[in-house]
Amino acid sequence: MASMTRSIALPDGETTTLETWGTSGPILLCVHGIASSRASWKRTADALADTYRVCAYDQRGHGDSASIWGPMTLDQSVADCTAVADAIGEPVRALVGHSWGGAVALLAGPKIATASVVAIDPMIHQAPGRWYDDFVHDLESLLATPAERRVDAVRTAFASLPAVEIDAKIHALRNMSIRPIVRLGEQNRADMGLWDLRIELRRYPLPLLLLLADAAESVVLAEDLWIINETLGPNATIEVFEGEGHTLHRTAFDRYIASLKSFLA
Repeated sequence: MASMTRSIALPDGETTTLETWGTSGPILLCVHGIASSRASWKRTADALADTYRVCAYDQRGHGDSASIWGPMTLDQSVADCTAVADAIGEPVRALVGHSWGGAVALLAGPKIATASVVAIDPMIHQAPGRWYDDFVHDLESLLATPAERRVDAVRTAFASLPAVEIDAKIHALRNMSIRPIVRLGEQNRADMGLWDLRIELRRYPLPLLLLLADAAESVVLAEDLWIINETLGPNATIEVFEGEGHTLHRTAFDRYIASLKSFLA
């Protein structure tokens, strides 16, 4: 499907790129996770083309925003999301986020008055002392690959994905360094246990769909799932994708789309 892109000014004067697929229907604003970019939502846009316009932007340090050196705090991420929603200038039917982007969507949803939020295996509470092992280690060598060999390295690393997802990974990682991921952990004091959205989720004020990976693969800590279940309130629906990994919107695409469509309807 064809798309349109435009530059969006962020609160600190930096800019990002907003991409929109589709020409009619309610707007879904999508927020990618670590080591992804706006291109990771193309399959979602194609699947929803008859009903929705899908918008997505590059978060700081990723995709075409790889050169942004502003803060990597969650507060800044939420401010960026709010600025993008404001620039769209129309009501957002749903804010959809994955992983880091899921955390951003959860926090930004009430601020932009979206009708609903979909969080795909969101980073709700990071275990202290685990940031490097969980998010830096696996990408460090890939992102140290010289520019002239980077595309081939990305293709090799993600060879098991569909071609459209490999292209999305190339877009995300072609110009990226490891520094934004390191700073995301440092500036949010994740290793001190301060990446913690559990309080914000109590009696969540908007209709919310939480799509979670299998307990063995999810970034939602097993010990937190009970707390989340007990405190989210009646607006929330939780669906666990048994046997599926953290990027279930890629690897369990058909089921993810079915759940998304059902919730939005």
